[in-house]
Amino acid sequence: MSTLTQPALDEARIDRPGRASNILAVVRLHLVNRYSVFAVPWMIMAGIFVVNVAIWWIIFASVSNEADRMDARDGLEYSGALFYIFVYMLVLGIQSVAYTFPFALGFSVTRRDFWLGSALTFIALSAFFSACLTVLASIEVATHGWGLGGTMFASFYFGGADASWIERFGLYFASYLFFYFVGATIATIYQRWRNNGMLVVFGTLGLVMIAGIALVSFTNSWPSVGAWFDSNGPSGVIAWSLVPTVIAAITGYFILRRATPKN
Repeated sequence: MSTLTQPALDEARIDRPGRASNILAVVRLHLVNRYSVFAVPWMIMAGIFVVNVAIWWIIFASVSNEADRMDARDGLEYSGALFYIFVYMLVLGIQSVAYTFPFALGFSVTRRDFWLGSALTFIALSAFFSACLTVLASIEVATHGWGLGGTMFASFYFGGADASWIERFGLYFASYLFFYFVGATIATIYQRWRNNGMLVVFGTLGLVMIAGIALVSFTNSWPSVGAWFDSNGPSGVIAWSLVPTVIAAITGYFILRRATPKN
């Protein structure tokens, strides 16, 4: 999912007939640059974790009253520290098409096989990283916030401290899939229509958002919107993200069928 060197291309070279082997070869092509796919996310996560630990230590070292500490712990449950790692996965989703699609076509892979191989890669990576985050969340809960009362992996948005491991895994998994497929679909739009396509798509999205805000405002529906978010909670909202994820996966496939990579 990054710029590929000739040795990397040789490693992932597609030279076996058959759709299944081509799909698996696309998976290998995506995973050739293991530094970008595996090392960088953990480096980002480690950096964020260190910063959070420092913040937790400063907060609790400066607060001596136990009631105030409880209030601080309650506030830390709403940590959005993990958001940055999902943004990076959005970037990887974009790179997966932007950098590897032209090479895959050069190896006589069909667009269908490329998209299926990419989807399989996204699912596998989402499962892997979700499992790792689930383990870290379990450790965080068991150690009462790494001994400092902090929250990063078991935040309110991913079920909180009371969530089961399978619920937490599912929420991570859905989030990863969303960013991977949305990123890949953005890249397919660029491959198909270049800059003009990006301007039209994002311009249209902006207009739709403005129209939606105007509609809710003029119909005094903000209480209903708030009630929907309140009734579903963060877990329900993340679960609903599977709908745009599926739409992005299907849309990206049909756009890619007509895309022609350009240097």
